[in-house]
Amino acid sequence: MSVRVSRHLISIEDLDRHGIERILDRAESFAEVSGREIKKVPALRGRTVVNLFYEASTRTSSSFELAAKRLSADVVSIRSAGSAVDKGESLKDTVQTLSAYDPAAIVIRSPHAGAAQLVAGWSPASVINAGDGKHEHPTQALLDVYTLRRRLGALDGANIWIVGDVLHSRVARSNILALQRMGAQVTVCGPPTLIPREIEALGCAATPTLDRIHEADVVYVLRMQLERMHDSFVPSLREYAVRYQIDTARLRPGQLLMHPGPVNRGVELSADAIDSPQALIGEQVKAGVAVRMAVLYELLAGAPALAAAA
Repeated sequence: MSVRVSRHLISIEDLDRHGIERILDRAESFAEVSGREIKKVPALRGRTVVNLFYEASTRTSSSFELAAKRLSADVVSIRSAGSAVDKGESLKDTVQTLSAYDPAAIVIRSPHAGAAQLVAGWSPASVINAGDGKHEHPTQALLDVYTLRRRLGALDGANIWIVGDVLHSRVARSNILALQRMGAQVTVCGPPTLIPREIEALGCAATPTLDRIHEADVVYVLRMQLERMHDSFVPSLREYAVRYQIDTARLRPGQLLMHPGPVNRGVELSADAIDSPQALIGEQVKAGVAVRMAVLYELLAGAPALAAAA
């Protein structure tokens, strides 16, 4: 079998199971670094990482920046607001300008699906997709799998439900691919208007009701992405909450609760569920730096983990 090695992380499809496990194992070693008094290793000293964010972000942008700094890389962070992008500069022109810094990696978040793939064609740097439109968010899926593996061990046979606004969610697509690659069974649940018609082609099941939610080992709740909704996908947020909000009454003992953040409290999740001991939301946030350190390391310094059968 020949092996295609990727310099980029655009999609979870760039990773086979071995590649995912390699990154997660590496993340475990970097989690130990975070517990030290001096939280740095010299792995990327002298390399430059560019963070190019065309959408607002707190968790992803800050964890990528911290991850690169803990690997001793030089970091250049660009936000579209206040940059030349505000003056009409195109994505291609921006990437070509940033190439003058000779970056080893470009981390990009964009509202447009396919933007990361375009950047990979315009720059010799390794490109990491930090979220592109409704397409994918692979490092979020990796940190979610990392969080679950720490709690459950192997995910083979785990029953995981992804609930909510699947239509607009790049997190859902990356998680469906990653969780199934790790042996889990995935069901998506939400209003029919928020479940893409083609979603079952990814290998998951789909249901419009929470009637069987008790079967899940893990309930992964998605944010209602109101900023991406240009039509009336649900009659009202109040009605959505009545039918699909996850609260402690809907969680059975032993079920784990996850959410990629930020949470719309009182919409997709109740306050008591967020603060319950079943919630892994804080652990997901903590996992972000170690997992993104592992991705940067494997792309730029490690033996290639990002490989798939050609």
